[in-house]
Amino acid sequence: MSENETPLSTLSFSVSGRVGRPRAEVYEAVADPAQLSRYFTTGGARGRLEAGADVSWDFADFPGRFPVTVVEAVPHESIVIEWDAAPGSNESGRTRTTFAFSSIDDDTRTLVTITEESWNATGAGAKSAFGNCEGWTGMLAAMKVWVEHGINLREGFYA
Repeated sequence: MSENETPLSTLSFSVSGRVGRPRAEVYEAVADPAQLSRYFTTGGARGRLEAGADVSWDFADFPGRFPVTVVEAVPHESIVIEWDAAPGSNESGRTRTTFAFSSIDDDTRTLVTITEESWNATGAGAKSAFGNCEGWTGMLAAMKVWVEHGINLREGFYA
């Protein structure tokens, strides 16, 4: 490490994708539990992603409900959630995920950026961060196909 570099203490990542629908429609595909259950939370989502809400997500491939706390929700712009981190991946036991929605091409398309943060720069933290990065990338691809074509990519993919 050069003397101008600071040591890496925490890990985070961002993934982005473009969805061929207006920003309000794409935001609803994440905020609305009925839609989220169709392409991502294959075991079902309970509760709308609204500020202060406690919701839960269940996945057929990772059975068991995951509690999700909505820290902030700005309709059609962003949603910030926190949920449990894998054991040993950070001190707080929670990670923070931000969904940002930006209109592009006169609001005929939406840029979705998902950023997750809060892992320690350790082997356990890296394993958790890489796993979640894979999950959010898959979610973006599944959301694009669901919102644009009504196809559930996850159906039969994991189980």
